[in-house]
Amino acid sequence: MGWLWSLIVGGVIGWLAGVILGRDIPGGVIGNIVAGFLGSWIGNNLLSGFGPEMGGFFIIPSLIGAIILILIVSFVLKRRA
Repeated sequence: MGWLWSLIVGGVIGWLAGVILGRDIPGGVIGNIVAGFLGSWIGNNLLSGFGPEMGGFFIIPSLIGAIILILIVSFVLKRRA
């Protein structure tokens, strides 16, 4: 049951980062989950764990990491087009 909660929280973090930036990550729900997981990893490595934790994710660093990830992905996709 813990993995399902992590998928939900990861998807919400990825979606929220996309809403904040006004950009969508390719892949829909799966892309949001991937952005949430990878963003969490980036954010926790850059900022360490602080703030509230939900589903194994520290919310604030995870959100900042997901925003960074979406900016990088959108920059790369823009350069390829």
